[in-house]
Amino acid sequence: MTQANISKSQLIEQLEQWKNQQISTEQLQDWMVTHYDPDEVTIGLGECEWTVEAMNIVMNEYEIAKLDKCCQEQAQLAIDFINSDEARFNQTRHLFLYEGFKD
Repeated sequence: MTQANISKSQLIEQLEQWKNQQISTEQLQDWMVTHYDPDEVTIGLGECEWTVEAMNIVMNEYEIAKLDKCCQEQAQLAIDFINSDEARFNQTRHLFLYEGFKD
């Protein structure tokens, strides 16, 4: 049996739709809950290690966040984090985690 895979482009597509208000925060979270299961689904098959880690962090954070804490206007931070290179990984992770959500 082949294991399901979430590609970088699939995840970014969901984030872009949310950023552009084509889907709600609840719909984004529902997608994350439905698709994010690291034991059952391969995340970022073929991507470099830091991209896979970024994808896991983004999906996990949006899966567990309270809906009113997610900043739709900061969705680009999640996209930038997923697209970051190794040199910018820590910086983009920090921006996503600390500016992508309301306290």
